[in-house]
Amino acid sequence: MGDGGGRAALVLTGGGARAAYQVGVLSAIREIRGRRPGNPFPILCGTSAGGINAVALAVHSANFDRAVRHVARIWRNFHIDQVYRVDPVALFGSGLRWASATFTGWAIHQTPHSLLDNSPLRTLLTRVLDYSAIDRAIKAGYLQAISVTASGYASGESLAFFEGSIDIQPWRRAHRMGVRTQLGVDHLMATSALPLVFPAVRINREFFGDGSMRQLAPVSPAIHLGADRVLVIGAGRIAEEGRQRAEGYPSPAQIAGHALSSIFLDTLAVDLERLERINQIVGTMTPQQRRTMAAGLRPVETLVISPSQRIDTIAARHRQEVPSLLSAVLRGVGAMRRDGSTLLSYLLFEPGFIRALMELGYADAMARRSEVAAFLRL
Repeated sequence: MGDGGGRAALVLTGGGARAAYQVGVLSAIREIRGRRPGNPFPILCGTSAGGINAVALAVHSANFDRAVRHVARIWRNFHIDQVYRVDPVALFGSGLRWASATFTGWAIHQTPHSLLDNSPLRTLLTRVLDYSAIDRAIKAGYLQAISVTASGYASGESLAFFEGSIDIQPWRRAHRMGVRTQLGVDHLMATSALPLVFPAVRINREFFGDGSMRQLAPVSPAIHLGADRVLVIGAGRIAEEGRQRAEGYPSPAQIAGHALSSIFLDTLAVDLERLERINQIVGTMTPQQRRTMAAGLRPVETLVISPSQRIDTIAARHRQEVPSLLSAVLRGVGAMRRDGSTLLSYLLFEPGFIRALMELGYADAMARRSEVAAFLRL
């Protein structure tokens, strides 16, 4: 199982291309940990692109060093056309479908599913991940559980699809639940289906989209799966930036970027504050009071690593990497301007930007080396 000192969980949040930052942090953790055997994170929880990273780690959880190297190699060589189509047929076809639906009042009865076609991502995830390895890792004791969260469009519920040891029970809370299943490519496509940008995915009887939507408690699945300590790697700055002067009316890209940041960041900050308050309350109780009053609550150690720099600023510096046809489309909605680069940062799966985020993640984690080592009980 994991390194000593209780059951450790790794929580990887969403953020499209921003999730490359997480890979940089993991590379630093691999270096800090050294070549110790075992898996430091027997519990893995991921949402959106973080869910893809989590499953990739789970597939190779018998060897953490090899797992991180494998994930880093994939990310370093990413290109946009491995995630979504940017050829003229795909982009013009999407634009034509949306224009037709808009100007005919949806009378054609062919509702467009999304702005972009992410079928290349399905092909990639089918090819590079052996999902059956998750069950083998659990049976061998390298992994206790893994969850991938998606949001149901019909029910409005946040579902944590999990695969884990037989003693873990499904759970239900207000607007969220844990469902035991065998994870596969559909779950990864669903959890990373950015609203409107990528198509929803049907799992059983419901269509699901990006797991960050309506995810009221991002850390909750890790606790339900048995974690005593949780390392959260974000994909955006959690600290408040302060008010800034507006230079003009916001572009569509600026509005869309703001909406996506609200989905990916706001609930995490609130959940971490709530967890800290619970820790403080439980910490003042005697063992007897915890048993009789705390209703099963227990203190949970947390460590959060998030970007020390604005990722949208980094994206703006790499906007020249966008393929020319896609660049023309994004320029039309303002995403190629500096104030629209937040939206760009979720879609820019190109090597220069990806590697810049990985370098930032590595540097941020190494700057907190002593905290990481203490969390890992090294």
